[in-house]
Amino acid sequence: MARLAAARYGKDNVRVYKVHKDEATGTQSVTEMTVCCLLEGQIETSYTEADNSVVVATDSIKNTIYIKAKEHPVNPPELYAAHLGQHFLDKYPHINAANIKVIVHRWTRINIDGKPHPHSFYRDGNETRNVEARVTREAGIELKSAIQGLSVLKSTGSAFHGFVRDEYTTLGETWDRILSTDVDATWNWKTFATVADVEKGVERFDQAFEAARNITLKTFAEDESASVQNTMYKMCEEILEKAAEVEVVGYSLPNKHYFEIDLSWHKGYKNTGKDAEVYAPQSGPNGLIKCEVARS
Repeated sequence: MARLAAARYGKDNVRVYKVHKDEATGTQSVTEMTVCCLLEGQIETSYTEADNSVVVATDSIKNTIYIKAKEHPVNPPELYAAHLGQHFLDKYPHINAANIKVIVHRWTRINIDGKPHPHSFYRDGNETRNVEARVTREAGIELKSAIQGLSVLKSTGSAFHGFVRDEYTTLGETWDRILSTDVDATWNWKTFATVADVEKGVERFDQAFEAARNITLKTFAEDESASVQNTMYKMCEEILEKAAEVEVVGYSLPNKHYFEIDLSWHKGYKNTGKDAEVYAPQSGPNGLIKCEVARS
């Protein structure tokens, strides 16, 4: 016999753009998001008996994403995600969980002659600010914030030695290497009982995002890194110290390799060790280091 073990459905890749117009100053601010919304609840019969009476159409979910962006602020994205998820529980008694993911794409204001332009922006890299919200009747509102796609590199100040050496080891030890990664950092908030609790002290979310981003960049740049593992742990510790309502911080960092090229075969050029200047960036394979750090 078969049974439906788990199910959720909804709309993915909903692109939303919202502009805020400050009539007093003539300045406009923009936010562009990609939103996913997946619902859970008493929807088993839509799978097992072809009963569509329990289905909120995914096109209706898409429309709701737009309408809630009109009705509520989209910044910070944690608050928008909470409003959106709570709507589906309030509106549909048979829905017991809404899973929201918001990806905020980076638009940075253009400076012209040293002054910020009132309504012009440029895409400042592929870095995104992400939020995942799970809103349920039993547990309330669970929020996870993230930075993804923040590409960083330093040309020195990183080492890796003292690791296990055995019959499988070919990697040489190094006291000076290039360190580069694409930052994927997450932080889980304490559970909020209601949207009102999320809204109260809402500035916490922007403050934590800025702190996490600044800590990531500062620690990456200044730490004399003995390993990716140790550097990412230091980042987690400091974020927990700065954001009192965050319970867990995690990092996933690919170690993007840059290999020295031996050019001694050409006119005796020295290009290894302390003489290395020209490297070959590698697309793969790469190291992948992950950790989660929680409060003790």
